Amino acid sequence: MLTYDRNIGTKQKALRINLDRRIYGSFAEIGAGQDVAANFFKSGGASGTIAKTISAYDMAFSDAIYGEEASGRYVVEARLMKMLNREYKLLNVRLTEMASERTFFAFADTVSALNYQKTNDPHGWIGLRFQLEPNGQPNDVVIHVRMKDNDNVLQQQALGIIGVNLMFGCFYYHEQPEILLQSLMDDLSSDRIEIDMIRFSGPDFKEVDDRVMSLHLVKNGFTNAALFGPDGNVMQPSEAFYKKHIVAVRGRFRPVTNVSLDMIKKGLKQFESEPDVDDDKVVLLAELTLKNLQAGNEQINEKDFLDRVDILCSLGQTVLISNFHEYYRLVQYLAGFTKVRMGLILGMPNLDYIFEEKHYTNISGGILAAFSTLFAPKIKLYLHPTMNEKGEIVTTKEFIPPTHLKGLFQYLQDNDKFADIKDYNQNLLSIKTDNVLAQIQSGEEGWEELVPPTVVKLVKENCLFGYPCEVTPV
Repeated sequence: MLTYDRNIGTKQKALRINLDRRIYGSFAEIGAGQDVAANFFKSGGASGTIAKTISAYDMAFSDAIYGEEASGRYVVEARLMKMLNREYKLLNVRLTEMASERTFFAFADTVSALNYQKTNDPHGWIGLRFQLEPNGQPNDVVIHVRMKDNDNVLQQQALGIIGVNLMFGCFYYHEQPEILLQSLMDDLSSDRIEIDMIRFSGPDFKEVDDRVMSLHLVKNGFTNAALFGPDGNVMQPSEAFYKKHIVAVRGRFRPVTNVSLDMIKKGLKQFESEPDVDDDKVVLLAELTLKNLQAGNEQINEKDFLDRVDILCSLGQTVLISNFHEYYRLVQYLAGFTKVRMGLILGMPNLDYIFEEKHYTNISGGILAAFSTLFAPKIKLYLHPTMNEKGEIVTTKEFIPPTHLKGLFQYLQDNDKFADIKDYNQNLLSIKTDNVLAQIQSGEEGWEELVPPTVVKLVKENCLFGYPCEVTPV
């Protein structure tokens, strides 16, 4: 294991790998990724590292080698895994005499860089299957990237760099997965490339939690958002959201209470009743922002983060981690994946937040520019009533915007850009999340009636959110 040094250049990394006589394997690249293998050839000493390179650029050749995809697409994770499986298997079949002294690897990528007309969405899947000991079981690290350079050649260069970084990190930083992740952007910037998904698997990564790694992607600014499903597995947003209706619910979820669950269920039901919504193609997201994961100015507590995620996943939720503090930025992000109707489910206090102009001083056009995105043609807000300190129920009818924004509010109302959630359970409105959390932490009785049974079970069995108990060692 090396000490992390961000000043090691791409050429030096490739040369270091080439001079390491343990490391030997193949490169298979589809599309615009050929610069990865090229970096190893150019650095010198490649004969000690590279058994084979292949560029299955033509679709017919690619299909003949790896088989056809049911989706008909080539830049998908399924294609990448077929490439890794085949190339790694060939190494073990054809180079059996080396198996006792070499650590084999198969590097693969399938990439669509910027086309000549600049009309496509440049992105790619990149993966490495590798051993750390001769005859050892292999590990996989898979990433999905989006290229941002406005030039095809520059995008290929960026892919070449990140491919070398991936290999170097896997072989030399594998004992420190967070450092491995951080090193992927050496010699690059988020202006050039975005990593929106990473997945670790294999015997040497048994302790790695992909959800925590997703959190680090967002924390480090490598992506604006990361996604994983109810099973805890990371997901690639463009594939998860492809041609789907997206409904997002933002919250702290610390913990999920009966009123928040009622808000989600009733809001989703109302969204699905819209005439242009196919309820078989709806994805519900529980969104956690970095801001909501922090307590004051404290650093993000990873255990607390996982506690919330475990609860959301136990309730069947798909979880999105983002750094979108403003709602219009969340909508802008989600709108990049689908053209069909979307919805946001919010509590009424969030409407006050949305109409505070101080949140939009950093954008040209201010609140009008933000609202043009937030209230785009295919977006609608579903607002759950709240109960004020006087015990009065507050809906959009009671909402009073700033005087100079009353016309704007009326315009949005007249154009059906938001709706009150109907059929809500009025008996639940008195539940306050902060009060429930305080009861949990103090061990006070009665909080169990205010949260779903699954939450009660998880909190008590795992001592979540500061619940005073002792975890029994496994």
